Amino acid sequence: MNFSPPETLKKRAFFLRAAARGQKIASAGMVVQILPTAPGEPLRVGYTTTKKLGNAVARNRARRRLREAARLTLAGLNLTQVDLVLIGRHDTAKLPFPQLCAALRQTVQARVHSQGSLL
Repeated sequence: MNFSPPETLKKRAFFLRAAARGQKIASAGMVVQILPTAPGEPLRVGYTTTKKLGNAVARNRARRRLREAARLTLAGLNLTQVDLVLIGRHDTAKLPFPQLCAALRQTVQARVHSQGSLL
């Protein structure tokens, strides 16, 4: 199984597009925004946290946990043609890591399987 990290969204325009056109799903520890992309596009993931989460140390810890959860979880789902934005919440840093991974997997699988064409 390939555990290499997915491509990363870094430009503000991608985050704004996902917020405006994507579907938002709240789960334990995170909010996931899912935006279908053009055929042939690889999976891309963006990570963000707000200042509501705490100081820079807390925000960075939450982003690191989201990044690692995405690396381990999304590798087995064979997703393409989708952009994901993972938004950290207060529970992101507090949830046990296996629960965070399970929440991400359940959220993405439920949405992707309901849309059918994204998997």
